[in-house]
Amino acid sequence: MRGMWNRLHSPRLRALARQFPAVLILGPRQVGKTTLTRAAFPHAPYLDLEQPGIRQLFTADPLFQIESRIPGKSGALVLDEVQCVPEIFAALRGLIDRDRRRNGRFILLGSAQPTLIRQVSESLAGRVGLLELDPLTLAEVSPGTPKRAWTDLWLRGGFPDALRGNFREWWEAYLRTYLERDLPQLGVRADPLFLRRLLTMLAHSQGGMLNASSLGASLGVSHHTIARHLDILEQTFIIRRLPPFFRNVGKRLVKAPKVYLRDSGLLHHLLNLGTLDEVRNHPVHGASWETFVLEDVIRREKLRHPHAQFFFWRTADGAEIDLVVECGSARVAVEIKAGRGDKIHAARVLERAMNDVGAKTGWILDQAEGTDVLVPGLARRSFAADPEWLP
Repeated sequence: MRGMWNRLHSPRLRALARQFPAVLILGPRQVGKTTLTRAAFPHAPYLDLEQPGIRQLFTADPLFQIESRIPGKSGALVLDEVQCVPEIFAALRGLIDRDRRRNGRFILLGSAQPTLIRQVSESLAGRVGLLELDPLTLAEVSPGTPKRAWTDLWLRGGFPDALRGNFREWWEAYLRTYLERDLPQLGVRADPLFLRRLLTMLAHSQGGMLNASSLGASLGVSHHTIARHLDILEQTFIIRRLPPFFRNVGKRLVKAPKVYLRDSGLLHHLLNLGTLDEVRNHPVHGASWETFVLEDVIRREKLRHPHAQFFFWRTADGAEIDLVVECGSARVAVEIKAGRGDKIHAARVLERAMNDVGAKTGWILDQAEGTDVLVPGLARRSFAADPEWLP
């Protein structure tokens, strides 16, 4: 748990570099974008555009700076924190269009999703492949699946440095840097104390239905202010808004999503939980386990099926599916349980829900050992039994 990990994203990165002139790797800070890129392209020149001197040079004359650093005909140039110098995108477009047959020339790394997606769509459409790098998954940290691996990952979260040392100290430093430096550098005007209070409230209601008006009333601001800050948190990879599933696609746009802090380590830090015993004795226990499993499944499923979509499902009388995975016309229902409980009752509830969403396969994932087929098409299994398994 304390060393290097083989990222599942490596084959996908190399494939995109063979297909496109440029590849943009998106993800939160310190998730491992630079490490992944240097492992895939060990001889590529690397420039961090966040460094003041380099940023100044590239802002003044991006075309010259890029041209003077491009390696030979078969090499790649790595540009990190590209959102810091938006001027480079027009320059990159010109250089790429001079020779559209050469792929894998530029590897771009960035930490701010909305800004980069907009700049790419305006300047590099059709010229760049996109790869989102998530925190580590169970399959990446636990060959052979020793129990210590998945419990550490659940408690500490999936950021590499959080797994290597004191995760509480690391998360506190990460959070302060994110609130006090990273957001202002992105041009976000937000009070760090207010955002921290909002994050703590979200932690206490982890996985709950979004009610912006209620959050706003608790924090003394309007629901519009809450919505704006939630956009910021989502666009910088801190939260996930999981939309509801409806057969009528239009209804998905008007129903409230569920909101999750995307990393269980951040969730535990905000709630002052430093051990798994403390997590298991806290009211957030079930939501914490749900977050851990849900995020692990989504992170790996996105690599296997890049166009997969993810939802939850809930009826007015309380019937619910934690995760609906939709790939084309196929749907899989996943229910996540912190304890084993009554598996027969859970199977009946999930079976009825599967009929409503049109899922042919359903899984109940928990912490118990083994796998049980409950009814045709529906089974219970230990989530950590096989880190390579996906529903």
